[in-house]
Amino acid sequence: MDKYTDFALVYDTLMGHIPYDEWADYIDGILKQHGIDKGLVLELGCGTGSMTRRMAARGYDMIGIDISEDMLSLARQRSEGKDDGILYLCQDMREFELYGTVAAVFCVCDSINYMLTQEDLSKVFRLVANYLDPGGLFIFDMDTVYLYENILGDNTSIMCHETGDFIWENNYYPEEMINEVNLTIFLKQENSLYRKHQESHVRRAYNLETVKRLLDEAGLNMLGAYHELTDEEPRQDSERIYIIAREKYQPNKLYTKTKERNY
Repeated sequence: MDKYTDFALVYDTLMGHIPYDEWADYIDGILKQHGIDKGLVLELGCGTGSMTRRMAARGYDMIGIDISEDMLSLARQRSEGKDDGILYLCQDMREFELYGTVAAVFCVCDSINYMLTQEDLSKVFRLVANYLDPGGLFIFDMDTVYLYENILGDNTSIMCHETGDFIWENNYYPEEMINEVNLTIFLKQENSLYRKHQESHVRRAYNLETVKRLLDEAGLNMLGAYHELTDEEPRQDSERIYIIAREKYQPNKLYTKTKERNY
């Protein structure tokens, strides 16, 4: 899981095409539809905090969790001098801990796909259910089998940027529904030299039946699955889908609302 040590330096450059504002508007709209227009919200896999900051700007009291201290270091730098009140925690989403419950949890940019086994996915779902307020919402996106098999496949792509060159070599393993990306980064240095980084990222797609079952077993009701940034059902050619789940009220669960965040 600790794949972003070198990648952190160029992450925002590579993600420059991501419509973060649209994503934030979409999640904000879902939260408001379900009566959540303020309060404590947690982002899992927050990276450099691009979504965390946008949701804070929309009035939510944000916590961002990521496994990479390098990514969080950049996130904190981007919050310097801003009164956004964001708390960043370096934790594995399969083992994260809070001191109370939150109104909502969201996880975007295919972070959930990095859970390579049903056991790991279940761990995340159970922790989310544990830390949600009664009836709290969980919103997350997932890459689809269609994306891994038909778009990325076994293809290689190259990106040339003023900061350097980037090569993605994709491999798809249909039986496991696994996408493996071998990333090579050539960062420009002085005197026409380049510094080379290499790392691999592995993600897994899941069918909706499995996701729904694991959510249910974790104490979450799946309210719906939608084609990216719409209220439409997933299509055969959907590359990314959003899933919305609600915490089931659990009589034996101790709900402790987080008031102070002295972590």
